[in-house]
This record gives sequence, C-alpha cells and structure tokens, in this order.
Amino acid sequence: MTYTPPIYLDSCATTPPASEVLEAMAAVHAEAWANPSSLHGFGLAAAERLERSRQRIAEILGCGGSQVIVTSGGTESIHMALLGAAADGPPGRLLISAVEHPATVAAAGQLAQRGWQVETLPVDHLGVVDLDALDRLLAPPTRLVSLIWGQSEVGTVQPIERIGRRCREAGVLLHVDAVQVVGHLPLAFDALPIDLLSFASHKLQGPRGVGALLVRPDLALKPFIGGGGQEAGRRGGTEPVALVAGLARALDLCDARLRAHGGRDPIADLRNDLLQRLLQLPAVRLSGPDPFDPSGPERLPHHISLLMASPSGRPISGRRLVQTIWQQGYAVSSGSACSSGRGANPWGLAPSPILQAMGYPDGEAASGLRISLGPWLTPADLEGVPGAVERGRLRVIAGEPVG
Repeated sequence: MTYTPPIYLDSCATTPPASEVLEAMAAVHAEAWANPSSLHGFGLAAAERLERSRQRIAEILGCGGSQVIVTSGGTESIHMALLGAAADGPPGRLLISAVEHPATVAAAGQLAQRGWQVETLPVDHLGVVDLDALDRLLAPPTRLVSLIWGQSEVGTVQPIERIGRRCREAGVLLHVDAVQVVGHLPLAFDALPIDLLSFASHKLQGPRGVGALLVRPDLALKPFIGGGGQEAGRRGGTEPVALVAGLARALDLCDARLRAHGGRDPIADLRNDLLQRLLQLPAVRLSGPDPFDPSGPERLPHHISLLMASPSGRPISGRRLVQTIWQQGYAVSSGSACSSGRGANPWGLAPSPILQAMGYPDGEAASGLRISLGPWLTPADLEGVPGAVERGRLRVIAGEPVG
C-alpha cells in the first residue's frame, strides 16, 4: 500500500520553511555563528551577514535598513510598536478594530492599564472597518491607531492607504499588523501613509522566532526590551543572525514570485479554483469578502473561509469538522476560537469573536472553516479537498466520534 503524505492547508497559522531558507540558515550557522556585537573577526563576520540580511529585507519592503528592527516575531513587533510609540507624553486614545489579532488586544490592554482610552472601531458584515466611525474618533485625544491589514480568520484586506491618509491628516500615528500581508501583496513601506508595520517570518516560509518592525525614519520609539543596546539601542538581545538570514531569503522567494506575476500572488489562481468547487457543496457559504466580486473589498489571495451547516441549515462545529478532515489527510483550521468552555454554544465550542463582530449569531460564529494555501501546493494536492470536506461534514452531522 502506497503511503500518501498529508496535505498542509493552514498557512495562516504557520508555513513549512522553504528548502532555500533552510540552506541559507545552515550556511550562517556554519560560517557566521558568532555574536555580531563582538569586535573580533568571528563577530565581524556575523555582523556583516546580519546587516546584509537587514539591507535585503529593507530593499524588498521599500525602506532603509535603519528602519528595520529585528524582533522575535509578530507579537513582539506589535507590542513594541504600541508600547514604544505610546511611551512619551500623557495618555491618549488608541483606536483598534473589532477584528484584531489577540496580540494587539493584549498590547492595548497594557496601555489601558497605563491610563489610555482604548476605543474599538466596528466592522461591517465583510470585516471592513467603519471609516465613518474612524473619522469621528480621529479627533483628540486620539494619538495612535493600530489595525490589522489582512484578517487571518476571514481574509479581509483593509483599505490601509485610505485609512493612512485619514490618520496623516489628523496627525495620528498608524501602526499596521501586516503579518498576513507581507509576502502575498507588494509593499513599499516608505511610499505608504503608515508609521509602523509589523510582520513575522514564519507566515512566509521563513523560520519561527523572528520578525521585524518597520519604523518611519523620524519616529522616536522607546525601547520595549532593554539590554545591550542592540538594534541601534531600540531592542536589547543578541540578534539571531541565522534566523534573520532565513527571513531575508524567504522574502526573496516571495518577492521573486510576485515580480514574476506582475505583482500578483499566483496562489490566487489555485485558491479561486478550489473555492468555486467548495461553494458547490450544499449548505456551504463564504465568510469575508468575495474574491470574484471586483466591486467588493479585497481578500487575501491565499485565503478561504467558509461557514458550514447541515442540509437543513443548522450550523455545525468547525472544530469537529477540522478533526474529521484531518483524519482524511488534510490539515485545515477552524475559524472559531479554540476554547470550549466559557461561552460555549450547544455544539460545544465558543463562537468566534471575529465572526460575532461581523454580525454573525453564535451558532454560525462557531461553524467557521479556514483553508489557507501556500506555494508548496499543486492543483493535484487540492483535487481531493472538496470530497474530504463533504465526507467530514457528513460525519459531524451524523454525530460520529472524532478525535
């Protein structure tokens, strides 16, 4: 019997590192493993490799090397942006959206403990921020706005340039969580009305444990982590030279892919074909923007999110469906929250706060299924996905045990 390896369809959670990334990291481990702050030849070799990687990251993302602060990933970058930008001056008001990543919510909570007002901007049924509410709240005492650019659960891409222009006119700083966008959409930081931008390596086939915060050149940012004065005094801690080299190589691969396709991520073609087939299944609906609607909001090119129900229309547990699909060899995700205790609905799963913020009732908000693709996939890999989803759904409806 031939072994068929499972198919990974959960790139919004993390991605498998590309072979070219592993090779770049192995070379650094062999040749430039020293502390880049050391003044001897070993340290100088590591420092040179670190700065070459930093310059390449900056070149791809359209900014200067001095604007790239290396961090441990998206969560740290988000905290550094919000806490660092808010450190000087009296407490003000921070605006975030109702569909932010938990890291942003956590950082906002820390600012609230320091006396900041935190206001949540509502979103519409597709997850797009209410721009009228934004306009009303950009008046003093608002000093900072933090928004997620590409929503990981429902794929919504916010109109960041329009939002950024409003913030600039109001003299309000804008931080953008671009964790799901970098590598999938072209980005030139210095040409955008954005002051701070966070991203993480492991979402684009780079290594875990590294990310970056891009900072506008004239923006003073208080250090979030003290120590030995690394990162031009903005973030203490010995820089992970091999991880940064892996991040730079991962961005290289993404940049080459986008350039070869006129700035468009070619994974969108695979996504569109799969989505059309999935929407032909009974009682399956799309959540978030429709990528086939040219007049609607933009959607992440690698992203599918669905609401799942029985033939009678009764929502089914997205988490249970993920388990039944995995048993058939496909790794997908539920759009729902992972907790199953507080606030759980009759299907045993707490509804997704993202879907609730978009106006879905609790049952539907617990029925989400997310499929997110990456460049390691081929059409053949996706051929069996609709059948696996339908078989898994029938098992959940029948109440068969899963786990």
